[in-house]
Amino acid sequence: MPQINVTIDGRSYRMACGEGEEAHLTGLAATLDGRIGEMRKSFGEIGDMRLQVMAALTIVDELAELRMRYATLETDVAALRAAAEAAERGRAEDAERAAVGIGRAAEHIGKLADALGGVSPRT
Repeated sequence: MPQINVTIDGRSYRMACGEGEEAHLTGLAATLDGRIGEMRKSFGEIGDMRLQVMAALTIVDELAELRMRYATLETDVAALRAAAEAAERGRAEDAERAAVGIGRAAEHIGKLADALGGVSPRT
């Protein structure tokens, strides 16, 4: 299992991660470090632990918001799929009705042609 060093809030931490996840873990650590830096600029020196907790809470809040949006989008997609399926069923039913109507019209035209075929033309 690979191990990497990441720096968060000026401190170095040795972390283990899955094979090939080194860059991802480094990026996560950089994101957290950046968030702590932003909060330090906004709030000043209010204590390292407090800044870390505040940064973690803001990230968790964003995650919760994204999960809610994702759930809403999943619901919307399900509704759109159901509407598309209903529209497809309606289209298929319309096509079937049109085919039946065309068949009936063809029968009537055939009967008319037969009836007109027995009439001699006027001269």
